[in-house]
Amino acid sequence: MSTRRPVLEVENLAKSFNGNVAVAGISFSLASAEILGLLGPNGAGKTTTIQMLLGLVSPSAGHIRYFGLDFPAHREEILARINFSSTYVSLPYFLTAWENLVVYAKLYNVKHHKEKIAEVLDTFEIYDLRKNLTRNFSSGQLTRLHLARALLNDPQVLLLDEPTASLDPDIADKTRTLLRRIRDRKGLSILYTSHNMKEMEEMSDRIIFLQRGSIIDGGTPRELLERYHEESLEDVFLQIARDNVPRPQASPHTS
Repeated sequence: MSTRRPVLEVENLAKSFNGNVAVAGISFSLASAEILGLLGPNGAGKTTTIQMLLGLVSPSAGHIRYFGLDFPAHREEILARINFSSTYVSLPYFLTAWENLVVYAKLYNVKHHKEKIAEVLDTFEIYDLRKNLTRNFSSGQLTRLHLARALLNDPQVLLLDEPTASLDPDIADKTRTLLRRIRDRKGLSILYTSHNMKEMEEMSDRIIFLQRGSIIDGGTPRELLERYHEESLEDVFLQIARDNVPRPQASPHTS
């Protein structure tokens, strides 16, 4: 059994908007150096959950702890140790790639920021585009720029919302390989959402299925395939969505 300490603990987290339930009291944890996949259809509550984990949306109920610290009480300290990337967030289009990263590097008080910016741009193979205006970037280039920005502060926890969307297949594959390499080298913990079932199966140590704001099931990819007697995660997902009934399961917390 794993003895890795949780770097993120979520207990009975809930959010309603004008009486409509978006997240219905979910609980899970993320271990050090773990990649946890959050999977569900549109409207399942994935993005709302991530927004609460970033402090962008206040929970209606529940608790969030990073590194054993209460999130609201230690917000500034925690935000300095985590980061986020999403295809649904825009960068200032009138700035160059380099200028955008300088802004974020200063927000995070990154030491030797010029060297660090060059490093992350090179990592995602967009260093040659550093002087280009962001408004001229393709969607795939923007996705890579977002990922570069998210690594500027060497986060311990990385929240990724559709991180490889808009990427060509070869670049998406390189990106997944890179993220796993960073996880292995630095012990980075990643909470990962994607609509790409194959990607989730390849990337995730564990997967949580969300449906209508609730956790329907969870486990390792192998456990889920065996439990549902399916050969692919996509077939598991379709079966869960069809049944739409929570099943007995192992704890969604770190095992």
